[in-house]
Amino acid sequence: MQISKGRANLMLLMAAMIWGAGYIFTKLATNANMQAGLINAIRGFIYAGLAFLFFHKAILKMNRTDLQLGLVAGVINFLGYQFQTWGLRFTTPSNNAFLTAIYVVIIPIIIWFMYKRRLERKSYFAIIIAIIGMGFLTNVLHNGFTLHLGDLLTLISAFFYALQIVYFGMRATNTSPFVLSFMMGMTQGGFGLIWSLLFEHASYGAINWQAGLWPVIVLGIVSSFGAQTLQIVGQRFTDPTPAGLILMTESMFGSIFSVVLGFEPFTVHLLLGGVLIIIAILIMQLDFSRFRTVK
Repeated sequence: MQISKGRANLMLLMAAMIWGAGYIFTKLATNANMQAGLINAIRGFIYAGLAFLFFHKAILKMNRTDLQLGLVAGVINFLGYQFQTWGLRFTTPSNNAFLTAIYVVIIPIIIWFMYKRRLERKSYFAIIIAIIGMGFLTNVLHNGFTLHLGDLLTLISAFFYALQIVYFGMRATNTSPFVLSFMMGMTQGGFGLIWSLLFEHASYGAINWQAGLWPVIVLGIVSSFGAQTLQIVGQRFTDPTPAGLILMTESMFGSIFSVVLGFEPFTVHLLLGGVLIIIAILIMQLDFSRFRTVK
């Protein structure tokens, strides 16, 4: 299967939109007293089950290399989500969202350290504009930034998210995206279940299962199986840095859906932050060499 870079980036944008909407369902699940590990476990096993249902022919041909790549990708993904959710308990939502977006800065550092590849000049401008945009979007620039324990945990999660994007773009192209989807789901579900049984079992009695289970099922079907598969396939045909900038719009779409559904008011900061992030993505997509004067 071969697709154009433009179509691959569109797939990543669709994934970011779905994840943005997923904030609403995650909020519904956590409001029903479901913890991160349990949410991860249910989402992961739904993801793996659907992947096997639709892609079982490719999955049954899995070899040792596929297994290793899938396990590594799954562990990285699980750690990113767990540290982000854990950090949210000890910091503000705006700090959490802002610091998670720092992964767009970490991506080129990882690429340089592991592969000695330098970025194009426009990438630095795009990253700076995107970070400023996230500052407006999360209102950190207006309210100020106070360092909490959760901020350190969130930065750790940002590292794992950056590592995941680089891994998908540079290493995981050697295996079938459908096998990778299945392994991601199994790893997410398995480690989520272990985490939950070890650290969250005391909270099971307080869960409102009727209110919390259906949002997690939606997350498993749409956000995990749908969006994660779009990311895995899309990143095979584009570069990690623009992929990171596109996926960062997840927070922007989350704010948009939150405003549309009445969870938060529309503000100028939200508009300005969204515009700056879109400008950053456009900078990455444009080929500025075409605009140079030919002598």
